[in-house]
Amino acid sequence: MRLATVRPPGLEQPVAAQIVDGLAVAFPSNWTVLQLLSLDLEDRPPPGKAAWPVADCELLAPIPSPGAIFGIGRNYAAHAEELGNDVPEIPTVFAKLTRSSTAPGGPIRLPAASSFVDYEGELAVVMGHHGKVAGYAIANDVSARDLQFLGGDQWTRGKGADTFCPWGPWITTEDEVPDPHDLHLRTYVNGDLRQEAMTSDLIFKIPRLVDHLGEITALQPGDLILTGTPAGVGWAREPKVGLASGDVVRIEIDLLGSIESRVA
Repeated sequence: MRLATVRPPGLEQPVAAQIVDGLAVAFPSNWTVLQLLSLDLEDRPPPGKAAWPVADCELLAPIPSPGAIFGIGRNYAAHAEELGNDVPEIPTVFAKLTRSSTAPGGPIRLPAASSFVDYEGELAVVMGHHGKVAGYAIANDVSARDLQFLGGDQWTRGKGADTFCPWGPWITTEDEVPDPHDLHLRTYVNGDLRQEAMTSDLIFKIPRLVDHLGEITALQPGDLILTGTPAGVGWAREPKVGLASGDVVRIEIDLLGSIESRVA
């Protein structure tokens, strides 16, 4: 099942929908994607009859305001190496602000405080109830590198800006992803392939990340875990290349679709 939050043509209020054969099929109006994730698969209500072509709808963040957004740093060995870091012995955890969450189409807004904003294509884990994984999505862990690295490690300041977490385009439920550690990830900037990896290269796999976070907090339905980015970020290029207004970042992951965000 693919669960999305969409704004259909002619409607002001967004609706929760199941994406089926190119259509966004609405659930009853009192349901949200977050509420659906709080139920077991067999307990979720079926979608109704109202449907629109996905191409005619505005795709919003599947959960506009996640309760928590956790990021995992340096979870691909090649990415740790390109930044001159050691491979961590335990997961490196940081938090992005809820206000970082934005639609899969962006826009990504460049903050005036930063002169170097970077992309990070990532597999996102979406939690369900009882601390279990409910599904998966695509995310861009947008990072202001100068704020993050210059003057010490300032990860929240560098990664927590408004619009710094485009994600979606929908949540593909766990039952439709046979192995989340066997997915092909690709990131493009203006059509140029910048990142390419398999999620099998993750240093710390998803069960370890869930358990590690669960030691300090009760993970709630709709919480996101961004599992880390592979090598190929702009900060590691020679010369370094940051995002500029008008750039388009596209991230694709097998089985999950793609997100494409414009920088503003």
